[in-house]
Amino acid sequence: MGSFVPSTPSQRQAMLEAVGVPSYEGLYESVPHSLLLKGGELAVPDGVSEPEALLHMEELAGKNQVFRSVFRGAGAYRHYIPAIVKRVTQKEQFLTAYTPYQAEISQGVLQSIFEYQTMMCELTGMDVSNASVYDGATAAAEAAAMCRERRRTVILISSAMHPQVIETVETYAFGAGCEVRRIPQKNGRTDPDALQELLGPDTAGVLFAQPNYYGNLEPCEELIAKAHEAGAKAVMSVNPIAMGLLKTPGELGADIAVGEGQPLGLPMGFGGPYLGFMCATKAMFRKLPGRIVGETVDHDGRRCYVLTLQAREQHIRREKASSNICSNEALCAMTAAVYLAAQGPDGLQQTAQLCYDKAHYLCRELEKIGLMRIHDGPFFHEFVTACPVPAETLLSALQEKGILGGLPVEGGILWCCTELCTKGQMDEVVSVCKEVLA
Repeated sequence: MGSFVPSTPSQRQAMLEAVGVPSYEGLYESVPHSLLLKGGELAVPDGVSEPEALLHMEELAGKNQVFRSVFRGAGAYRHYIPAIVKRVTQKEQFLTAYTPYQAEISQGVLQSIFEYQTMMCELTGMDVSNASVYDGATAAAEAAAMCRERRRTVILISSAMHPQVIETVETYAFGAGCEVRRIPQKNGRTDPDALQELLGPDTAGVLFAQPNYYGNLEPCEELIAKAHEAGAKAVMSVNPIAMGLLKTPGELGADIAVGEGQPLGLPMGFGGPYLGFMCATKAMFRKLPGRIVGETVDHDGRRCYVLTLQAREQHIRREKASSNICSNEALCAMTAAVYLAAQGPDGLQQTAQLCYDKAHYLCRELEKIGLMRIHDGPFFHEFVTACPVPAETLLSALQEKGILGGLPVEGGILWCCTELCTKGQMDEVVSVCKEVLA
């Protein structure tokens, strides 16, 4: 908790005199009086000392329930973070509130971004990556905007994607004059036949997730082939941990790969800060929004890093820009890079395999007591089971034991396992559920 050093009354009066107003109210003369708050309308308590404020914050934090084990994902995942990740990213050279607008001066920051971009290209099998955007939902919406062309303004998005991602894409599209149509799902997956019916000469892009919101693996090659046959771009939103086992978007022929980078060394953190990653093929890389760092040499032939291929419209000609994102989640991106470096290819593959194996073990054990999976076919580390009793009844029983169960969704409960879920914890989940169902 930081300290706040206020200005003195005489200093504040000097500032008011410098700008030519007698009081703070004079700063708001241009605002209609009907919009201004009157004295006493805000029930703001008197100020307190720093120790008192810290004590109050600790009391509030004490109301949070800390779960012993977690079986909920749905977009934010509890993974093991090697100690070296925070050790590196909390160095004062990196942990700063300053955004390097004259980025070429900060060669260390640029190099860290360049390393991140390189790793994301290797992870997704794509040709180029940007320096990151705000989160996975933003990345998907920006990718949809990349697909838009003069005569192609329709975006087709799988209804099996995360609901919040769909809403974000629709919000972006509304402002950009695009139309978003949802592709129906069948058995918890994007329906290729429904996609075929929706495709047309006005289709700009097709968006789907791998794995999707329900944890199921999509028929990616078929979806991408149908999109390309119609002249549309294919955008895959991927779980980066799953890339340790599954075919990459590059291998499958996608044009753009996006996703939420939170599983790469970032704690769940009550919802943030996270980062969205964006990668593309060479044919699409000039449309990538935000920052891209390139490697070059200076006038003495020494290796150095620069911002490159960033459209100035993002900064100064907003009405002509395809995106207004001109910054990035630098610290979160570096965290992802440090995590990937610490894991290495073998470590990432092992983490993905553990997630897969444990989820399938839990699924088998839950089915033995009557919580049957509602979808057929392959899945990664999330799955949906039916629930013969109200979901909240079962989840409340788990919560009393210090277990955060799955997420209630239409049709049942969405469960998740990561490498941190032990066999003992999974067996305890099954035991509690069995008692509730008895």
